[in-house]
Amino acid sequence: MGVSSKPFGVTGDGAPQVELFTLTNARGHAVRITNYGAIVTGLEVPDRDGEVADVVLGFDTLDEYLASHPYFGAVVGRLGNRLAGGKFTLDGLEYTIAQNDGPNSLHGGLKGFDKVLWQAEGRETPDGPALVLSYVSADGEEGYPGELSVRVTYTWANRDVFRVEYRAETTKPTVLNVTQHAYFNLAGAGAGDVLGHELQIFADRFTPIDETLIPTGELRSVAGTPLDFRAPHVLGERIGADDEQLANGGGYDHNYVLNSADGSLARAVRVVESTTGRAMEVWTTEPGVQLYSGNFLDSANVGKSGKTYHKYYGFCLETQHFPDSPNHPEFPSAVLRPGQTWRTTTEFRFSAG
Repeated sequence: MGVSSKPFGVTGDGAPQVELFTLTNARGHAVRITNYGAIVTGLEVPDRDGEVADVVLGFDTLDEYLASHPYFGAVVGRLGNRLAGGKFTLDGLEYTIAQNDGPNSLHGGLKGFDKVLWQAEGRETPDGPALVLSYVSADGEEGYPGELSVRVTYTWANRDVFRVEYRAETTKPTVLNVTQHAYFNLAGAGAGDVLGHELQIFADRFTPIDETLIPTGELRSVAGTPLDFRAPHVLGERIGADDEQLANGGGYDHNYVLNSADGSLARAVRVVESTTGRAMEVWTTEPGVQLYSGNFLDSANVGKSGKTYHKYYGFCLETQHFPDSPNHPEFPSAVLRPGQTWRTTTEFRFSAG
Protein backbone atom coordinates (compact mmCIF):
# COMPACT_ATOMS: atom_id res chain seq x y z
CA MET A 1 0.00 0.00 0.00
CA GLY A 2 1.28 3.48 -0.82
CA VAL A 3 2.61 5.80 -3.52
CA SER A 4 5.74 5.10 -5.56
CA SER A 5 7.23 6.78 -8.62
CA LYS A 6 9.80 6.25 -11.34
CA PRO A 7 11.08 8.26 -14.32
CA PHE A 8 8.84 8.09 -17.38
CA GLY A 9 10.86 10.21 -19.84
CA VAL A 10 11.06 13.82 -20.98
CA THR A 11 8.89 15.85 -23.32
CA GLY A 12 11.85 17.43 -25.15
CA ASP A 13 15.45 18.61 -24.89
CA GLY A 14 16.06 20.27 -21.55
CA ALA A 15 12.51 19.58 -20.33
CA PRO A 16 11.87 18.44 -16.75
CA GLN A 17 11.66 14.74 -15.99
CA VAL A 18 8.17 13.26 -16.33
CA GLU A 19 7.22 10.79 -13.60
CA LEU A 20 5.03 7.71 -13.54
CA PHE A 21 3.31 7.21 -10.19
CA THR A 22 1.80 3.99 -8.87
CA LEU A 23 -0.92 4.06 -6.21
CA THR A 24 -1.36 0.67 -4.53
CA ASN A 25 -4.30 0.22 -2.17
CA ALA A 26 -4.74 -2.15 0.76
CA ARG A 27 -6.09 -4.86 -1.55
CA GLY A 28 -2.85 -4.79 -3.56
CA HIS A 29 -4.50 -3.31 -6.65
CA ALA A 30 -2.72 -0.54 -8.54
CA VAL A 31 -3.51 2.64 -10.45
CA ARG A 32 -0.75 4.23 -12.54
CA ILE A 33 -0.71 7.96 -13.32
CA THR A 34 1.76 10.24 -15.07
CA ASN A 35 2.05 13.93 -14.34
CA TYR A 36 2.12 14.59 -18.09
CA GLY A 37 -1.52 15.41 -18.85
CA ALA A 38 -2.58 13.99 -15.45
CA ILE A 39 -3.04 10.80 -17.48
CA VAL A 40 -4.28 7.57 -15.91
CA THR A 41 -2.16 4.98 -17.73
CA GLY A 42 -3.41 1.88 -15.94
CA LEU A 43 -6.07 0.75 -13.46
CA GLU A 44 -6.10 -2.81 -12.13
CA VAL A 45 -9.18 -4.50 -10.68
CA PRO A 46 -10.13 -8.17 -10.14
CA ASP A 47 -12.84 -10.22 -11.80
CA ARG A 48 -15.24 -12.58 -10.02
CA ASP A 49 -12.45 -15.17 -9.71
CA GLY A 50 -9.92 -12.70 -8.33
CA GLU A 51 -7.98 -12.40 -11.60
CA VAL A 52 -6.66 -8.85 -11.95
CA ALA A 53 -6.69 -6.98 -15.26
CA ASP A 54 -5.90 -3.46 -16.41
CA VAL A 55 -9.24 -1.97 -17.52
CA VAL A 56 -8.19 1.36 -19.08
CA LEU A 57 -6.79 1.88 -22.57
CA GLY A 58 -3.43 3.56 -22.96
CA PHE A 59 0.25 3.17 -23.82
CA ASP A 60 3.43 1.75 -22.32
CA THR A 61 5.69 4.75 -23.00
CA LEU A 62 5.66 8.52 -22.70
CA ASP A 63 6.65 8.93 -26.36
CA GLU A 64 3.37 7.30 -27.37
CA TYR A 65 1.42 9.76 -25.23
CA LEU A 66 3.38 12.64 -26.77
CA ALA A 67 2.22 11.56 -30.23
CA SER A 68 -1.32 12.09 -31.45
CA HIS A 69 -3.92 10.00 -29.60
CA PRO A 70 -7.61 10.32 -28.63
CA TYR A 71 -7.04 11.68 -25.09
CA PHE A 72 -6.44 8.26 -23.51
CA GLY A 73 -6.78 8.63 -19.73
CA ALA A 74 -6.13 12.39 -19.67
CA VAL A 75 -7.63 15.30 -17.80
CA VAL A 76 -9.08 17.63 -20.44
CA GLY A 77 -9.72 21.38 -20.14
CA ARG A 78 -9.98 24.25 -19.62
CA LEU A 79 -13.18 23.56 -21.48
CA GLY A 80 -13.71 19.86 -21.96
CA ASN A 81 -15.93 18.58 -24.77
CA ARG A 82 -16.93 20.79 -27.72
CA LEU A 83 -17.27 24.53 -28.19
CA ALA A 84 -19.21 25.64 -31.28
CA GLY A 85 -17.07 27.55 -33.76
CA GLY A 86 -14.33 27.82 -31.14
CA LYS A 87 -15.99 30.98 -29.81
CA PHE A 88 -17.85 32.19 -26.74
CA THR A 89 -18.89 35.55 -25.29
CA LEU A 90 -18.45 36.37 -21.60
CA ASP A 91 -19.44 39.69 -20.04
CA GLY A 92 -19.73 41.22 -23.51
CA LEU A 93 -16.27 40.14 -24.70
CA GLU A 94 -15.80 37.50 -27.41
CA TYR A 95 -13.06 34.91 -27.02
CA THR A 96 -11.68 32.62 -29.74
CA ILE A 97 -10.27 29.12 -29.15
CA ALA A 98 -8.54 27.01 -31.80
CA GLN A 99 -10.85 24.96 -34.04
CA ASN A 100 -9.24 21.53 -33.60
CA ASP A 101 -12.34 19.40 -34.31
CA GLY A 102 -13.74 20.42 -37.67
CA PRO A 103 -15.41 23.80 -37.19
CA ASN A 104 -15.34 23.46 -33.39
CA SER A 105 -12.93 23.49 -30.48
CA LEU A 106 -12.48 20.22 -28.58
CA HIS A 107 -11.14 19.57 -25.05
CA GLY A 108 -9.55 22.96 -24.51
CA GLY A 109 -7.82 23.68 -27.81
CA LEU A 110 -4.46 22.77 -29.35
CA LYS A 111 -2.63 22.42 -26.03
CA GLY A 112 -5.14 21.68 -23.34
CA PHE A 113 -4.58 20.24 -19.88
CA ASP A 114 -3.89 16.83 -21.45
CA LYS A 115 -0.61 18.14 -22.95
CA VAL A 116 0.97 20.02 -20.03
CA LEU A 117 3.22 18.94 -17.15
CA TRP A 118 1.52 19.01 -13.77
CA GLN A 119 3.22 19.33 -10.38
CA ALA A 120 2.63 16.14 -8.42
CA GLU A 121 2.68 15.19 -4.76
CA GLY A 122 1.91 11.75 -3.34
CA ARG A 123 -0.05 11.45 -0.11
CA GLU A 124 -1.32 8.82 2.27
CA THR A 125 -4.93 9.27 3.38
CA PRO A 126 -7.21 7.23 5.65
CA ASP A 127 -9.07 6.07 2.52
CA GLY A 128 -5.95 5.04 0.60
CA PRO A 129 -3.05 6.48 -1.41
CA ALA A 130 -3.57 9.74 -3.29
CA LEU A 131 -1.81 11.89 -5.86
CA VAL A 132 -2.35 15.66 -5.94
CA LEU A 133 -1.67 17.27 -9.33
CA SER A 134 -1.49 21.07 -9.73
CA TYR A 135 -1.23 23.35 -12.73
CA VAL A 136 -1.39 27.12 -13.27
CA SER A 137 -2.86 28.05 -16.65
CA ALA A 138 -1.68 31.52 -17.68
CA ASP A 139 -4.09 34.34 -18.50
CA GLY A 140 -4.77 33.99 -22.24
CA GLU A 141 -3.51 30.43 -22.54
CA GLU A 142 -5.30 28.85 -25.54
CA GLY A 143 -7.40 32.01 -25.67
CA TYR A 144 -9.09 31.67 -22.24
CA PRO A 145 -9.22 34.67 -19.91
CA GLY A 146 -7.78 34.68 -16.39
CA GLU A 147 -4.91 32.93 -14.66
CA LEU A 148 -6.44 29.66 -13.55
CA SER A 149 -5.02 27.62 -10.67
CA VAL A 150 -6.34 24.08 -10.96
CA ARG A 151 -5.81 21.02 -8.81
CA VAL A 152 -6.80 17.41 -9.41
CA THR A 153 -6.64 14.90 -6.57
CA TYR A 154 -6.72 11.22 -7.45
CA THR A 155 -7.42 8.87 -4.53
CA TRP A 156 -7.29 5.09 -4.95
CA ALA A 157 -9.45 4.03 -2.04
CA ASN A 158 -8.85 0.71 -0.33
CA ARG A 159 -12.27 -0.54 -1.38
CA ASP A 160 -11.35 -0.15 -5.10
CA VAL A 161 -12.91 3.27 -5.56
CA PHE A 162 -11.07 5.70 -7.83
CA ARG A 163 -11.99 9.20 -6.67
CA VAL A 164 -11.27 12.29 -8.78
CA GLU A 165 -11.63 15.69 -7.10
CA TYR A 166 -11.21 19.00 -8.96
CA ARG A 167 -10.61 22.45 -7.51
CA ALA A 168 -9.95 25.68 -9.42
CA GLU A 169 -9.72 29.44 -8.88
CA THR A 170 -9.30 32.28 -11.38
CA THR A 171 -8.07 35.88 -11.49
CA LYS A 172 -10.62 36.91 -14.15
CA PRO A 173 -14.06 35.66 -15.22
CA THR A 174 -13.51 32.53 -17.30
CA VAL A 175 -15.19 29.30 -18.36
CA LEU A 176 -14.31 25.85 -17.09
CA ASN A 177 -15.36 22.25 -17.70
CA VAL A 178 -12.70 19.78 -16.58
CA THR A 179 -13.18 16.01 -16.86
CA GLN A 180 -11.37 12.68 -16.88
CA HIS A 181 -11.16 11.02 -20.30
CA ALA A 182 -10.42 7.39 -19.44
CA TYR A 183 -11.45 4.72 -21.94
CA PHE A 184 -12.72 1.65 -20.11
CA ASN A 185 -12.99 -1.99 -21.09
CA LEU A 186 -13.97 -4.07 -18.06
CA ALA A 187 -12.87 -7.27 -19.81
CA GLY A 188 -9.36 -5.79 -19.96
CA ALA A 189 -7.68 -3.23 -22.20
CA GLY A 190 -7.37 -4.67 -25.70
CA ALA A 191 -9.53 -7.70 -24.90
CA GLY A 192 -12.06 -6.92 -27.63
CA ASP A 193 -14.92 -4.52 -28.16
CA VAL A 194 -17.15 -3.19 -25.41
CA LEU A 195 -20.46 -3.72 -27.19
CA GLY A 196 -21.40 -6.50 -24.78
CA HIS A 197 -21.11 -4.28 -21.71
CA GLU A 198 -24.45 -3.62 -20.02
CA LEU A 199 -25.13 0.02 -19.13
CA GLN A 200 -27.68 1.76 -16.99
CA ILE A 201 -27.67 5.58 -17.03
CA PHE A 202 -29.71 7.43 -14.44
CA ALA A 203 -30.96 10.16 -16.77
CA ASP A 204 -34.38 10.85 -18.26
CA ARG A 205 -33.08 13.38 -20.79
CA PHE A 206 -30.13 14.06 -23.07
CA THR A 207 -28.85 16.98 -25.14
CA PRO A 208 -29.39 16.24 -28.86
CA ILE A 209 -26.52 17.12 -31.23
CA ASP A 210 -26.26 18.42 -34.77
CA GLU A 211 -24.08 16.90 -37.48
CA THR A 212 -20.97 18.59 -36.01
CA LEU A 213 -21.76 17.07 -32.57
CA ILE A 214 -22.77 20.40 -31.02
CA PRO A 215 -25.87 20.44 -28.76
CA THR A 216 -28.93 22.06 -30.28
CA GLY A 217 -29.95 23.47 -26.88
CA GLU A 218 -32.88 21.10 -26.44
CA LEU A 219 -33.21 18.84 -23.41
CA ARG A 220 -34.95 15.84 -24.98
CA SER A 221 -36.52 12.82 -23.31
CA VAL A 222 -34.67 9.54 -23.90
CA ALA A 223 -38.00 7.70 -24.00
CA GLY A 224 -38.55 5.82 -27.24
CA THR A 225 -34.99 6.40 -28.47
CA PRO A 226 -31.86 4.21 -28.70
CA LEU A 227 -30.35 6.53 -26.08
CA ASP A 228 -32.68 5.24 -23.37
CA PHE A 229 -30.54 3.43 -20.76
CA ARG A 230 -32.86 4.04 -17.82
CA ALA A 231 -33.20 0.27 -17.65
CA PRO A 232 -30.03 -1.75 -18.30
CA HIS A 233 -29.22 -2.36 -21.98
CA VAL A 234 -26.22 -3.87 -23.73
CA LEU A 235 -24.19 -1.09 -25.34
CA GLY A 236 -24.24 -2.67 -28.81
CA GLU A 237 -27.92 -3.62 -28.76
CA ARG A 238 -29.11 -0.50 -30.61
CA ILE A 239 -25.91 1.22 -31.71
CA GLY A 240 -26.65 0.40 -35.37
CA ALA A 241 -30.23 1.64 -35.27
CA ASP A 242 -31.53 3.94 -38.00
CA ASP A 243 -31.51 7.03 -35.81
CA GLU A 244 -30.48 10.60 -36.60
CA GLN A 245 -28.70 11.09 -33.28
CA LEU A 246 -26.62 7.92 -33.63
CA ALA A 247 -25.82 8.91 -37.21
CA ASN A 248 -24.65 12.35 -36.10
CA GLY A 249 -22.42 10.86 -33.41
CA GLY A 250 -21.21 7.84 -35.37
CA GLY A 251 -22.55 5.87 -32.41
CA TYR A 252 -22.97 7.13 -28.86
CA ASP A 253 -21.28 10.49 -28.28
CA HIS A 254 -23.95 12.22 -26.23
CA ASN A 255 -24.37 14.15 -23.01
CA TYR A 256 -26.95 12.85 -20.56
CA VAL A 257 -28.80 15.21 -18.22
CA LEU A 258 -28.49 13.42 -14.91
CA ASN A 259 -31.57 13.11 -12.73
CA SER A 260 -29.50 13.98 -9.66
CA ALA A 261 -28.14 17.29 -10.98
CA ASP A 262 -28.35 19.12 -7.62
CA GLY A 263 -24.63 19.13 -6.82
CA SER A 264 -24.74 16.16 -4.48
CA LEU A 265 -22.60 13.07 -5.05
CA ALA A 266 -25.04 10.66 -6.67
CA ARG A 267 -25.04 7.59 -8.88
CA ALA A 268 -24.94 8.42 -12.59
CA VAL A 269 -24.07 5.17 -14.38
CA ARG A 270 -23.72 1.46 -13.68
CA VAL A 271 -21.79 -0.82 -16.08
CA VAL A 272 -21.48 -4.62 -15.95
CA GLU A 273 -19.25 -6.89 -18.04
CA SER A 274 -20.89 -10.33 -17.77
CA THR A 275 -18.01 -12.61 -18.81
CA THR A 276 -15.73 -11.38 -16.00
CA GLY A 277 -18.36 -10.16 -13.55
CA ARG A 278 -16.59 -6.82 -13.27
CA ALA A 279 -18.87 -3.87 -12.55
CA MET A 280 -18.30 -0.14 -12.31
CA GLU A 281 -20.52 2.55 -10.91
CA VAL A 282 -19.92 6.23 -11.66
CA TRP A 283 -20.96 8.68 -8.95
CA THR A 284 -20.62 12.42 -9.52
CA THR A 285 -21.57 15.91 -8.38
CA GLU A 286 -21.70 17.05 -12.02
CA PRO A 287 -24.99 17.69 -13.88
CA GLY A 288 -24.08 15.63 -16.95
CA VAL A 289 -22.14 12.65 -18.26
CA GLN A 290 -20.93 12.07 -21.81
CA LEU A 291 -21.29 8.51 -23.09
CA TYR A 292 -18.76 7.92 -25.86
CA SER A 293 -18.60 4.45 -27.40
CA GLY A 294 -15.14 4.73 -29.00
CA ASN A 295 -16.55 5.45 -32.44
CA PHE A 296 -13.36 7.05 -33.77
CA LEU A 297 -10.88 4.45 -32.52
CA ASP A 298 -9.15 2.66 -35.39
CA SER A 299 -6.24 0.35 -36.14
CA ALA A 300 -3.80 3.26 -35.75
CA ASN A 301 -4.29 3.06 -31.98
CA VAL A 302 -1.74 0.42 -30.90
CA GLY A 303 -1.69 0.38 -27.12
CA LYS A 304 -0.20 -1.44 -24.16
CA SER A 305 1.54 -4.76 -24.85
CA GLY A 306 1.13 -4.11 -28.60
CA LYS A 307 -2.64 -4.57 -28.54
CA THR A 308 -4.58 -2.67 -31.19
CA TYR A 309 -7.58 -0.65 -30.05
CA HIS A 310 -10.15 -0.93 -32.83
CA LYS A 311 -13.48 0.85 -33.11
CA TYR A 312 -15.66 0.30 -30.01
CA TYR A 313 -12.74 -1.18 -28.00
CA GLY A 314 -13.31 1.29 -25.17
CA PHE A 315 -16.04 3.55 -23.80
CA CYS A 316 -15.82 6.85 -21.94
CA LEU A 317 -18.07 8.22 -19.23
CA GLU A 318 -17.01 11.87 -18.95
CA THR A 319 -18.72 13.57 -16.02
CA GLN A 320 -19.16 17.21 -16.91
CA HIS A 321 -21.09 20.37 -17.44
CA PHE A 322 -22.88 20.19 -20.78
CA PRO A 323 -20.97 20.59 -24.08
CA ASP A 324 -20.90 24.12 -25.51
CA SER A 325 -22.30 25.48 -22.22
CA PRO A 326 -20.83 29.00 -22.68
CA ASN A 327 -23.06 29.40 -25.76
CA HIS A 328 -26.22 28.08 -24.07
CA PRO A 329 -27.38 30.24 -21.16
CA GLU A 330 -30.15 27.72 -20.52
CA PHE A 331 -27.53 25.06 -19.59
CA PRO A 332 -25.88 24.85 -16.14
CA SER A 333 -23.32 27.65 -16.07
CA ALA A 334 -19.65 26.86 -16.74
CA VAL A 335 -18.56 30.36 -15.68
CA LEU A 336 -16.04 30.78 -12.86
CA ARG A 337 -15.41 34.22 -11.37
CA PRO A 338 -12.72 35.65 -9.10
CA GLY A 339 -13.43 34.87 -5.45
CA GLN A 340 -15.26 31.66 -6.35
CA THR A 341 -13.85 28.13 -6.05
CA TRP A 342 -14.78 25.46 -8.58
CA ARG A 343 -15.17 22.08 -6.89
CA THR A 344 -16.44 18.81 -8.38
CA THR A 345 -16.04 15.15 -7.45
CA THR A 346 -16.44 11.94 -9.42
CA GLU A 347 -15.96 8.38 -8.17
CA PHE A 348 -15.48 5.20 -10.22
CA ARG A 349 -16.53 2.36 -7.91
CA PHE A 350 -15.38 -1.14 -8.94
CA SER A 351 -16.69 -4.52 -7.85
CA ALA A 352 -17.10 -8.06 -9.20
CA GLY A 353 -19.70 -10.74 -8.81
